[in-house]
Amino acid sequence: MTGMDRLLLLFAIVANGAVASDSWPQWRGPNGDGTTSATGLPVSWSTTENVVWRTKLPSWAAATPIIWGDTVFVTSAEEGSSLNRPNSRLFEGGDANRDQLYLIAVDRKTGKVRWQQSIGHGNRIGNKQNMASPSPVTDGERVWVANGHGELRAFDFSGRLIWMRDMQKDYGKFGVQFGYASSPLLHEGVLYLQNLQGMYTDDPSYVLAIDASDGRTIWKVDRPTDGEHETPDSYSTASLAKVGDGFILIVAGAGYVTGHDLETGEEIWRGGGLNPNNARNYRTISSALVVDDIVLVPSRRRPFIAFRTDGKGDVTESKKLWSTDYGPDVPTPTSDGERLYIIDDRGIALSLKVRDGSTVWDRSRIEPGTYSASPLLADGKIYAISEEGTTTVLKAGDVFEILAVNRLDDYTLASPAAAGNQIFIRTAEYLYCIGSN
Repeated sequence: MTGMDRLLLLFAIVANGAVASDSWPQWRGPNGDGTTSATGLPVSWSTTENVVWRTKLPSWAAATPIIWGDTVFVTSAEEGSSLNRPNSRLFEGGDANRDQLYLIAVDRKTGKVRWQQSIGHGNRIGNKQNMASPSPVTDGERVWVANGHGELRAFDFSGRLIWMRDMQKDYGKFGVQFGYASSPLLHEGVLYLQNLQGMYTDDPSYVLAIDASDGRTIWKVDRPTDGEHETPDSYSTASLAKVGDGFILIVAGAGYVTGHDLETGEEIWRGGGLNPNNARNYRTISSALVVDDIVLVPSRRRPFIAFRTDGKGDVTESKKLWSTDYGPDVPTPTSDGERLYIIDDRGIALSLKVRDGSTVWDRSRIEPGTYSASPLLADGKIYAISEEGTTTVLKAGDVFEILAVNRLDDYTLASPAAAGNQIFIRTAEYLYCIGSN
C-alpha cells in the first residue's frame, strides 16, 4: 500500500481514536495485512526470557488474539472437553454440556483473566481445527466473535452479550469439510463474513453483511463456483481493497477471487485460473493479501496469482499481473508495500516484488517444522512461528537474514500479534505476552 492508502484503510478499520501501533483489532492486524507500526519489539525470548506474563488457557485453538488498549481477547474450547485433541474427525460427538466454547478477556498489564463468556457449545475437531478457530474483531467498545458452527455474537468490554446470530439456522447447514473458520471483517459499522462451502452439502455459498450494532442482515448474496467436491471449501477471511474513492470486498476461494460492492454485495469482478487443472481438492486456507491496487491470491500452493483490483467482469486475463508456483497453502503472506514475504507450510521463505513478481531473495529455509500460522511484519522484522512453537525472526528487506530462533515448545496454530512494544503468542497451553525487559 501507499502511505495514504494504508492510512485510509487504517481509519476505516480502526475506530474511536485508538493508537494503531498499540492495537491489533482483528486477525491480520490494524492494516488488515499482518503489519503494524509497533516498534521496540523483542527479537529473542524463551519460556522465561522476555516473558512479561503468560496465562494458562483452557484448550488449544487457531484463533489469533486481538488487542485493544489494556484488554486482550482470545477464544478457546473448554478444558477436558470430549474432543479436546487435534487431528480427530469432525461432525460426530461431544457432550454439549461440557464442550463449551469461550471468549476470554485478559488484562494486558497483568495477564489475569477478567471474564470468560460462552460463545456456544459442541466442540468438534477437524484436523487442525476446532470450533474456536475464527478470530474476534473489535472497535474498542464492542467485540464480535464467530464460532465454527456459524454463530456470531457481540459483547461489550464488560462481557455482556448484546446480540447473537446463527448462520446455519438462518441460511442452511454448513458443508465445509473441517468446519467454519473464517473470521468476521469489520468496516464502518458493518461485519462482512464469507461462507464458501461444498464438501458435505449442496447449500449455496454466500457472502453476508451484518449490521454490527444489532446483528441485522444488510445483504446476502450467493457466491457461485464450478468447483467440485472439496474445492468449494474456503477457510479464508475476506479483506478490503481501496478502489477509487471507496472500498470493495475481496473474497478468495473455490477457485476464484471476487470483488464485491460494499453497499449491495454485488459481484463487480471475478478472477480465475486458481485451479487450472480443475482438481477436486483445491480448498482454500490462506487469505488474499491486498497491497495498494493489487490483490495477491493463494490457491492450494500453486498457482499464486497477482491481480489488479480495479476490474469489471471477468478479469482472469485482463487484470492478471503475474503468478508463481511457490505460493503458500496455509499461512497468509505479508508485505511492506514493495516486497511480498511468503512463508510456506514447510518453512521455506521467499520474497518477491509486489508489482512484477520478480525475486528479491529466493526460497530459503527457516527453522524446520510445519507452519500454519501467518507471519507478522513489524519493526523491520518478520516473525514466523511453526506448529512446534518456534519463531524464526527474519530481517525485512532485500537480503535474507535470520536474526533469532526462539522456542516455546508448545503446539501453535495461531498467528502472532503485536501491539505497542509487545508480541502476543497463543499456544495450545498459554497466551504469552512477550516484551523486551
